[in-house]
Amino acid sequence: MRRIFTRQKKKARRIALRNESHPEAKKRVTEDCIRPTWSKLIFMPQTPHLEKHFTAGAAVRDVVIGMSDGLTVPFALAAGLTGAIASSHIILTAGFAEIAAGSIAMGLGGFLAARSDAEHYASERLREEREIVTVPDVEAQEVQDIFRSYGLTDGESASVVESLRQRPQDWVDFMMRFELGLEKPEPGRALKSALTIALAYVVGGIIPLSAYLVFADAHRALWVSVGVTLVALGVFGGIKGRFTGTPVIRSGLQTTLIGGLAAAAAFIIARLIS
Repeated sequence: MRRIFTRQKKKARRIALRNESHPEAKKRVTEDCIRPTWSKLIFMPQTPHLEKHFTAGAAVRDVVIGMSDGLTVPFALAAGLTGAIASSHIILTAGFAEIAAGSIAMGLGGFLAARSDAEHYASERLREEREIVTVPDVEAQEVQDIFRSYGLTDGESASVVESLRQRPQDWVDFMMRFELGLEKPEPGRALKSALTIALAYVVGGIIPLSAYLVFADAHRALWVSVGVTLVALGVFGGIKGRFTGTPVIRSGLQTTLIGGLAAAAAFIIARLIS
């Protein structure tokens, strides 16, 4: 801003020097040279408004599912075996076998769930495509009902309904999202979900077993595993909160509490069975 005024003043001074015999002209020239500066400042482009939204909710959900199960199930298994077995080697063998089986089962479950969502979306889309051809008036009324729920009158939504009639694919997209509440699945989502859940399960499962890799005495390793697992739950919860917009401390404490209760329940059940 300072540079703009300096340039304008210098320009006014040069022009005024050529009109020294006319003081009024000098004043007028100075005002005319500086006045446009205010217009430039007033209408200067503002910093664009950039909205940042977190849109990777499905990926976070998969990580949460895999990591939470990985932190609790292997820990409960190791803790349950510790009461009957003093050797960390045997507990590690059983623990890693459980991690392998659990990651495969969890990944398969995520794959089948994502495939089911994609198949459901495709089935409902075909139904909507048929209905806008066979019963267009009914579908148009449903569009008006949707807008009415947002406070729009039939007259206000009539032009939108007519426009959608001219664009069948957009009409179907509108009905899928606002009538059925279904979003188009991401291509390859099933495989990504399976791999994400399985990998998160493996990472989570290794954490409580790491104590048994360091200490040969299983009973000593158990208490270290408890502390490591609780810390891991807190860190994981904090990271989850950072990505989802939840306060980090609250998310960490919440995850630690819920995960700790789940691990304690699994531990008690495993000890009762053993």
